Amino acid sequence: MKILVTGGAGFIGSNVVDGYIGAGHDVVVIDNLFTGKKSNLNPRATFYEADIRSPEIREIFEREQPEILNHHAAQISVPASVSDPLFDADVNLKGFLNLLENAVKHQTRKVIFISSGGAIYGEAEEYPTSERYAPKPLSPYAVTKFCSEFYLGYYRHQHGLQYTILRYANVYGPRQVPHGEAGVVSIFMTNLLEGKPSVLNCFPDEPKGMIRDYCFVGDVVKANLKALTEGEGDFFNIGTGKETKTQDLYNVIYEAVKEINPGLPQALSRLSTQAARPGDIKRSCLVTGKAKDGLGWGPETLLSQGIRQTLEWWAREKTRTVSHTPLRADTFCRKEAPCMRTGARSGRIRTHPMTTAA
Repeated sequence: MKILVTGGAGFIGSNVVDGYIGAGHDVVVIDNLFTGKKSNLNPRATFYEADIRSPEIREIFEREQPEILNHHAAQISVPASVSDPLFDADVNLKGFLNLLENAVKHQTRKVIFISSGGAIYGEAEEYPTSERYAPKPLSPYAVTKFCSEFYLGYYRHQHGLQYTILRYANVYGPRQVPHGEAGVVSIFMTNLLEGKPSVLNCFPDEPKGMIRDYCFVGDVVKANLKALTEGEGDFFNIGTGKETKTQDLYNVIYEAVKEINPGLPQALSRLSTQAARPGDIKRSCLVTGKAKDGLGWGPETLLSQGIRQTLEWWAREKTRTVSHTPLRADTFCRKEAPCMRTGARSGRIRTHPMTTAA
């Protein structure tokens, strides 16, 4: 089937694209490359450089006629949503509605929407938290994610547009960037590999840091594959159900890095501390039994295994030779669309036969 993946040049989205293509699907990617990278793009995907809020989205739907819309593109930073809730809503709500309107007009059958189990439940009284618990979002980012779920219910009722909602825990793995809900994995790993100290954000009564549920991106890809045909009209937590404090996460990463670099200074095993950031919650951990029943999905990768796989990817990235082949831009729309956040202009929407590093 033909699947349109927004944010398909980003960390999670690009891994999902690889999974879909590996399963034999035809994949189209929309990404404005604000945080996504061309080097993440699968060479077998059709790529459009575009902002999800732009009117050019209509032309992409008209040309591609996707059966499935997988929506990963988003403003992903909780602190950024607190400092600029208008921008957060503009991207995460207005951009999503633009996609939904075009999905309806062009007979897209189903939306796979990426929500946030790590944020929308807030400081949940049920812990670990199942889907039965009513979300209590405590940041603009979480509010827009939860609000988007209601819009999906409306579009299904009004237009027959099917959906499956995946409420991610804190996802980590290859291609991760330091922004977003599990960016701390990338930050810690990068600092240790570069011999730099790291900082622990914590609340006064939680000196070992916040509790999170860290789920490996390879397992998340499998959930997205299941969601193509399962779980219609429903929402599912995608996590591990295992609690990890930030200090304990750092210890796992430190030991993994030390295995490949025995000379890693002992001083780097210690973290300095600073106050939690605006919008942070103390703890988040998800119950995932519903995903097992409704999607036939469950987590498979232990945290220590996932960290080592991520380190192996980092090692390959450092040693591989990047080949840059000129892109042949097939320009079909010249109307300018504003790039996200930077105030720059993306002069056109382009479809690229992509080349990635060998």
